[in-house]
Amino acid sequence: MAASTNLTPEQRSLRARLAANAQWAREPNRAARMETLRKAAESRFERQVDPAGVLPPAERARRAASAQKAHMQSLALRSAKARKQKAKRQPSA
Repeated sequence: MAASTNLTPEQRSLRARLAANAQWAREPNRAARMETLRKAAESRFERQVDPAGVLPPAERARRAASAQKAHMQSLALRSAKARKQKAKRQPSA
């Protein structure tokens, strides 16, 4: 396949979706895989809010949940901005 620098953003996105679907097609236990991914994400946010590991577990979990919500809201904002920019670039029908 061509180098990533030769692909348009749309082509890179399509390639990424193709790879993700191919990976999920080979996954024998989707629930177990998702549990692994969920735990990894949870751990990431816990390390983000308590890098030294000094908070009580309940407080760490509360803060990690807030950090995850903030992250998701940030993604939603970026997505909305990207959709707005894309709409500006496309001529109206």
